[in-house]
Amino acid sequence: MLQKVSPEPREEPAMREVLDGRRQGLAALLPFAGPAVVVSVAYIDPGNFATNIQAGARYGYGLLWVVVLANLVAMLFQSLSARLGIVTGRNLAELCRERLPRPLVYVMWVVSELAAMATDLAEFLGGAIGLALLFDLPLLVGMGITGVVTYALLLLEGKGYRRLELAIGALVGVVGLSYLAELFIAPIGWKSLGQQIFVPNLPDSAAIAIAVGIIGATVMPHALFLHSGLTERRARPKTTDERRRIIRLSNLEVVLALSVAGLINLAMVVMAAGAFHGSHPDVAKIETAYQTLVPLLGGAAATIFLVSLVASGFSSSVVGTMAGQMIMQGFVAFRIPLWLRRAVTMLPSFAVVIAGVDATHALVMSQVALSIALPFPMVALVWFTSRSDLMGPFRNRVPVTVAAVVAALVVLALNIVLLLDAFGAVSL
Repeated sequence: MLQKVSPEPREEPAMREVLDGRRQGLAALLPFAGPAVVVSVAYIDPGNFATNIQAGARYGYGLLWVVVLANLVAMLFQSLSARLGIVTGRNLAELCRERLPRPLVYVMWVVSELAAMATDLAEFLGGAIGLALLFDLPLLVGMGITGVVTYALLLLEGKGYRRLELAIGALVGVVGLSYLAELFIAPIGWKSLGQQIFVPNLPDSAAIAIAVGIIGATVMPHALFLHSGLTERRARPKTTDERRRIIRLSNLEVVLALSVAGLINLAMVVMAAGAFHGSHPDVAKIETAYQTLVPLLGGAAATIFLVSLVASGFSSSVVGTMAGQMIMQGFVAFRIPLWLRRAVTMLPSFAVVIAGVDATHALVMSQVALSIALPFPMVALVWFTSRSDLMGPFRNRVPVTVAAVVAALVVLALNIVLLLDAFGAVSL
């Protein structure tokens, strides 16, 4: 089962060298690197594949600016989550339990658990779809293989957090290299890309719906909870200056890791634009994208696409389970065996497939569940990190608070639009 994150014995000397000022530059970042890499998986999960394919196929490079904006918001909130854990030695769920009214704590716990399960449904199904298409397997068989692989990866945590972080980092690398390869295969209009990437443009109401899907699902509830837990006891700073040094390194890692995730998302849109925009703008499903890639760009491009999807599904499913355990431990101080947690989070996916629900539709509906849960951790995070009695000299400065509040209001407003559209109250 997931335990409190604490420094491994072999890591402590390297961390102490950094805190004592005996390591500088990149060598200073490496001992503390890992948490942002793990949470960056939330930004390249199978749900992102679906929205990015739609954006590129239908609007070419026109919605790239949305991906950039979403990534900047993600950097802001993940840096706040990491700082909360570093300064307080508590994760976000624990602080909610300790400082919020008990009825609200239970509501947040239930909603956050459901969100974690919805997240895992999308990630688990994504990996299973990739395996099923890649090896021509029944979807249920792909789901079984995904379950076994992700559980094996989770067992690495028992041997020390560094092994699991390296495994997740390797899977992120597979996704990144896959899309780098796709950029050499798909035709790309670099001049048009450069002109549109920073120019806001929403040509019609359908573009608004896709933009809402990209931004509204970017700041993931489970990632906000998890990041604070991964940093809360990673090192043992003795002074305020040492804690400040750790925060600077954490912010640097957030920028680097989420920049890579952002570039991967941009590459997804660019690939979809190059492959589908001219001739197949209606491509919206992962399965359709794969089948269409074969005649357009060849079997190699289609295979690379599926390999990246499988790596994304494996890594994000692992991270989703980790977050679910941390949420339960934080809110109600209760743990269940890892195998039971993995089994419980897999059940909705099997139920969806056995019931005959379209897998891509299930991915979309899981994003609706995330939209319902998102306000709770987002508002709590801004509130906690702005309090001087909790954060001391590390509380948010006014510009950061203003930026966080504005970003939160924008994301929450877009999530409300997404929910209203999902339930038919508005039509985009």
